[in-house]
Amino acid sequence: MYDYPLSPFWDTQDIIDVMALYNAVEKAYEEGISKEEFMNCYRRYTSVVDSKSEQKQIDTAFEKVSHYSIYQVFKKAQENDWIDMR
Repeated sequence: MYDYPLSPFWDTQDIIDVMALYNAVEKAYEEGISKEEFMNCYRRYTSVVDSKSEQKQIDTAFEKVSHYSIYQVFKKAQENDWIDMR
């Protein structure tokens, strides 16, 4: 278990949307996830975190605590309908 990178400026729905992305990334690494499911979470995440630089900071912080990369899952989603990072 680890602490997720969250902003104190996000409202409850924002946190739910960002957490959904974190869970989708974890699922991609642990059991696999469909591109559609991941991209739905990713789109909601980018509506909360619309700055590319902030997205990179969050990805770095998330990868530091979880060893899972949001960017790598996104990259794989560009090429495949099923994402399995195992």
